[in-house]
Formats: sequence, C-alpha cells, structure tokens
Amino acid sequence: MLASCALLAQQQTPPPQTQEPPEEDETLIPKKDYPFNPLEAAKELKTGDFYFKKGKYKAAAGRFREATLWNPGFAEAYLRLGEAEEKLRDKKAAHDAYAKFLDLAPQDKRAAEVRNKLAKNP
Repeated sequence: MLASCALLAQQQTPPPQTQEPPEEDETLIPKKDYPFNPLEAAKELKTGDFYFKKGKYKAAAGRFREATLWNPGFAEAYLRLGEAEEKLRDKKAAHDAYAKFLDLAPQDKRAAEVRNKLAKNP
C-alpha cells in the first residue's frame, strides 16, 4: 500500500516549467554576416529606441550596435550607441561611438554638443 501511494505521488508531480528567455538575450548572439542593409539598420535603431525609453540601456546598446553593423555609415546609430553606452557608464565605448558619429556627420546640428561631451571626457 505504501509503495502504491509513492507511485501515485510520482505520477501526479507536474513537469518542470520552462521559461522563455527574454527578447534581449537574442541581441547577444552574434550574427556572422552583415551585408549592407539600411532597412534592417533602421529597424534595429527603432527597436533600440524602444529599449532606451524603457531604461533597458544594455539591450538598447546591443540594438544600436547591430544597426551600425548593418549600415556602417549610419551616423544616427552611432550617436544613439554613444548615448546608451554613456548611460551604462562605459566611457570608452561612448567616446568611440561619439567619435565615429562626428566622423560620419561633422555638420550635424548635434555635432557641437557631441564635441563638448568628448572634450569633457577625453
């Protein structure tokens, strides 16, 4: 009788629940090939903006970085990457992203502000 109760208890144990990984984890998986694709870059920038507004700066930085890989000449993506890295307190990464932004868009209306940021944190 005791053995049948133990067997019954084992049969009624629910299977362990699996949890879906958060969407941000997908950004950590490196893609191997990035042909020039401005539409994909714009999509990544838009998604990064969404995460940035939610305060998820690591996810935002990953999306902005993806945008720069799809379109290496996408100045806006470098600017936004610099802002996200600044929020993450990674001064070197922010500096590199801002410098690239200035290389690509030296006449942009936000260039003076970015130059000031770079001058404060060389």
